[in-house]
Amino acid sequence: MIVATTTGIEGFEISSYEGIVFGEVISGINLIKDMGAGLRNMFGGRAQGYENELLEARSKALEEMEFRAEGFGADAIVGVKMDYETLGSDNGMIMVTCSGTAVKLKSFT
Repeated sequence: MIVATTTGIEGFEISSYEGIVFGEVISGINLIKDMGAGLRNMFGGRAQGYENELLEARSKALEEMEFRAEGFGADAIVGVKMDYETLGSDNGMIMVTCSGTAVKLKSFT
């Protein structure tokens, strides 16, 4: 499945718009990752545990959105947007959401 932030796909014509699709993931950060990030905050450096958690959440949100587009019989998703939020009383959870328009494509050739 082609997933793009653009409104079209080069070399293809959108033949039909099937609907808006979403992917949402809420992921908790565990105590070990939180402690490691706290140390990085004090001494500098990258918070690898948080980065990996964000990467995993983003991948899962995109997979979920693609799965929903396949349910429409779509060939691609255009106009994709992503958003990140922290949740919980101690901001210990991250929410990754993505949305786009599921479309069917027709080749120009």
